Amino acid sequence: MLSLLKILWIIGITAEGMTGALAAGRRKMDLFGVAVLASVTAIGGGSIRDVLLGHYPLTWVAEPQYLVLVVVASFVTVSMPFLLENFRVVFLVLDAVGLSVFAVIGTQVALGLGHGFVIAVVSAVVTGVFGGVIRDLLSNQIPLVFQEELYASVAVLATCVYFLLRALGASDSVTVIVSILVAVTVRLLAIWRGWSLPIFDYQERS
Repeated sequence: MLSLLKILWIIGITAEGMTGALAAGRRKMDLFGVAVLASVTAIGGGSIRDVLLGHYPLTWVAEPQYLVLVVVASFVTVSMPFLLENFRVVFLVLDAVGLSVFAVIGTQVALGLGHGFVIAVVSAVVTGVFGGVIRDLLSNQIPLVFQEELYASVAVLATCVYFLLRALGASDSVTVIVSILVAVTVRLLAIWRGWSLPIFDYQERS
């Protein structure tokens, strides 16, 4: 039976793989481009995290069937024209799910390696954000993390909620599910309401 972490991994790579496929479709890439963009989106953040934390082998290297799953999900996505017709809504919802799931996975990986809160936050941000950054850069878009609405801070929030629930004695499954739901909700509300962190605007005198 699949563990909760494995189920989360499958949900996360599928959602982010689909956002990569949508981004590729918007840029009129061929199927190879679709597969590549979907793959780096789905596994990029986790791969960077694992290299930084010395967590080997990389998940998709040890279990390449998940890389195949991402490619299949990307091809299924491009076969559904209505997804592109509703690009912005579908893209942002899937990205919010992927961000939140990956943030929690990053937190769990860091804790599993014996790290504390600070490294768990870094792991959550790297896992949740960097696949999307690679996707946006390759598709010639400004990365979502650098735009106005809350993004990377949602990954930080997911880790904080995770630690809080653990301190309150919640079960692992409740901790994971609630952390993801809070993160997804806040990300979508941030998009809807335009919530953002304060902006530092410094204009040097000539």
